[in-house]
Amino acid sequence: MKTRLFTLAAFGALLAGPAAAQSACETPPVARCSGAECATSPVLANLGDVTDPKTGRSFFLDMPCDLKPGEEVTFILNLHGAGSIGNWQRHYFPAADYKDQRRLVIATPTAATETSMWPGGAAVRRWDGEADDAHLQNITEMVFEKVGLANVAAFWLAGHSQGGFTSSRIVCSDFFKDKVDGWLSLSGGRIGQAPFVAAFGPPLADGSPPPPRTAMRGEMTIACDISHIFAIGEHEIESLPDTSPWAEKYACGPRVRRPDVVDDQPGHVWDYARSTYKVWGLAAAPGTAEIFAWSDCQDGRVVADVVRINKGHTEGLEPKVTEAILDLIQSAPGGKARQGI
Repeated sequence: MKTRLFTLAAFGALLAGPAAAQSACETPPVARCSGAECATSPVLANLGDVTDPKTGRSFFLDMPCDLKPGEEVTFILNLHGAGSIGNWQRHYFPAADYKDQRRLVIATPTAATETSMWPGGAAVRRWDGEADDAHLQNITEMVFEKVGLANVAAFWLAGHSQGGFTSSRIVCSDFFKDKVDGWLSLSGGRIGQAPFVAAFGPPLADGSPPPPRTAMRGEMTIACDISHIFAIGEHEIESLPDTSPWAEKYACGPRVRRPDVVDDQPGHVWDYARSTYKVWGLAAAPGTAEIFAWSDCQDGRVVADVVRINKGHTEGLEPKVTEAILDLIQSAPGGKARQGI
């Protein structure tokens, strides 16, 4: 393991002082595990190495170990789904694995609210309410301050499941609408919805599929300008639409199927307690992903769909498909947050 300590001389007190408790940068990232070891490892319960001083809540902040003053970065705010926590999300969408070579800053927090997802269901941790929204705003301001707003080349919201729906809820809010350049939905809704299968959800205690549900969520309204990437497991949806109202909004050219992404390595994590139902997700395994992107979108916007073949809701993303998604993110226009400087 290579470890580099930040100092005041190295990066202008980047992580010093009461705003952030992190004192070291590590490559590979801190608090990591992979595969079956994660099922019993205590590291997934770690809530983070940085503290939001306004709330006292911890979160992870992964960034290049050799980041220099004035260097541009892509900032991703990475939100977990209901019933999960930040460090599981950090393994599910492992952008932190590429922080150094791609110059990424990734903040991965944990929701504080515990409410039921379904009528009569057990309370689970999920993004809900003003307290969580304020925490996400605090994190964003901390990153802008510490990295330097002028150095944020692009800012994306990413979220899995309910974290994806939360991203769609806040992306055009007063705080985020003039800051966020794109929304990555990881099984968390699509602009121009791809309908979830009727029996979507975790398996029952005996491993059988859950009962069919009514519509998961209707069409969403996004009223600001962003790029949009939708990534989904093949078994989660009835079908992937071949049209996109978001592509129509930006007068994009034809949808193009790019070469498939073939991974010979699995993702880091899955739902270890409930891996018996393919819609919900089995054990992480190598896989193939299909990528569809609309061409020649106005202002260079990226509008794309990624379908992970033979995958469900919870298998962590494999290395090459993660990089393919990061390619899409970093090919999109950015810099909205710094336009007012």
